[in-house]
Amino acid sequence: MTVTDPDEPFDEQQADPSPQRGRRRHRTRRVTKMTAAVLVLAAAGAGTAVVLAPDSNSKDASKAANGLPPATAEVLRQTLKDTRSADARLGFGTERTAVGRLPGTLTRLPAPGAEITRGKALYAVDNQPVVVLYGSLPAYRALAKGSEGTDVRQLEENLAALGYTGFTPDEEYTDATVRAVRRWQDDLGLKKTGTVEPGRVVFTTGAIRVAGLKTEPGDQTGPGQNVLSYTGTAKAVTAELDTADRRLAKQGGPVEVTLPDGAVVRGTITEVSSVSKPAEGQKKAETKIKVVVGLTDAKARAAVRGYDEAGAHVTFTADTRENVLTVPVSALLALAEGGFGVEVVKGSTSTYVPVTTGLFAEGRVEISGSGISQGVKVGIPK
Repeated sequence: MTVTDPDEPFDEQQADPSPQRGRRRHRTRRVTKMTAAVLVLAAAGAGTAVVLAPDSNSKDASKAANGLPPATAEVLRQTLKDTRSADARLGFGTERTAVGRLPGTLTRLPAPGAEITRGKALYAVDNQPVVVLYGSLPAYRALAKGSEGTDVRQLEENLAALGYTGFTPDEEYTDATVRAVRRWQDDLGLKKTGTVEPGRVVFTTGAIRVAGLKTEPGDQTGPGQNVLSYTGTAKAVTAELDTADRRLAKQGGPVEVTLPDGAVVRGTITEVSSVSKPAEGQKKAETKIKVVVGLTDAKARAAVRGYDEAGAHVTFTADTRENVLTVPVSALLALAEGGFGVEVVKGSTSTYVPVTTGLFAEGRVEISGSGISQGVKVGIPK
């Protein structure tokens, strides 16, 4: 067996194992024959860790009687994808909680599944509505004449969207804002104070769907009381990944979703967050990566129309290499001086060739090196 330099041409005569050639000469590059024991796909991009363990059997364990490996495989040119599939749940995405701030008695609650849009009552305290408005900033203070800030602009934009005009939405709560708020309060059956007290509105990022109730009509409520839970109105798929697979969850990244009927639709990752799970019974506390997938194209929305909640599968693609040369991972050998190689088999001879590795996926590895091309045969140790 000879070991070639990556830049030196393969010499069949020099590798001739016949008795006439006598004892074969070995070059300075030494090869430690290894067998793949553990493949750790901890890749970020193309970086992948491979742990190899020495072959504990005799030399003959991975060599045929003629000195060649017991099996071979061809170098293929293909597209390699690093993918993972995870169990998921089709529903309406992340649940959030509406927390009360107004003291009193809950006199009206929505039915689970009800959809609430801007300007509509979410629930009622002492027979007065708590209203949904749109915005990303939670209500955290009373808003009155003289108030300034982005929350003032958020309120004024909602008033204008509901038809209460007479001002330019900005960050100043002026007399014009007071007049618009009074008209709004009058239509809701509230006292016309011109001031929006804490807890009178709930800001959400859009229309919401009531997921469940945490209280009942007649219950007393007040600051900090969880009233109900809600989600968005669009169908979404939620999956959990191990922290080691975080590379798969890229905001805005495309995924494939397999529905209960076997249909496969496209989705887009809309939310990625870490979720801590407390210890339970024999299970230790752990952290998971929560991934929410939006179903944005028309085909996907049509396919899930008949489901409220159902199981699903999500296929994540972390990396793709197009038109690359690949071999089975088991063909890789660890070189004694570091790095990896493959045993190139040509006729009745073979030689070790150093290679550079790329993406590991689907039981194969991307490689490149001198003399490595499509159709070349490489040895597969036993």
